[in-house]
Amino acid sequence: QVQLVESGGGLVQPGRSLRLSCAASGRSLLRNNMAWYRQATGKQRELVAEITGDGSPSYADSAKGRFTIFRDNAKNAVFLQMNSLEPEDTAVYYCMTDGRWGTYWGQGTQVTVSWGQGTQVTVSS
Repeated sequence: QVQLVESGGGLVQPGRSLRLSCAASGRSLLRNNMAWYRQATGKQRELVAEITGDGSPSYADSAKGRFTIFRDNAKNAVFLQMNSLEPEDTAVYYCMTDGRWGTYWGQGTQVTVSWGQGTQVTVSS
């Protein structure tokens, strides 16, 4: 059995960065493929980036040039560095591993990219 726990999500402004982490336990994922998926509200889950057991990464077109997936085999973990975030990146991000023990998913971490609602400032004499 493999357990995956994601962390690092949150609310950020457009143009900022976040790093997502996925910690695995239960078994070593040294030779497993690892991936990050995301699912926005009302949309299907989509692949963002994946990395093979030997460390070869690949990216969805929407992530190329902005996101970097990397793994730390000593920590049994995979990461997703997200730069230049856009409102369209808002979604729940899931970690997934696929290997000889089957396919496992984490519970997901919410990423929201927004300027926020703003606050009214009134200056009056």
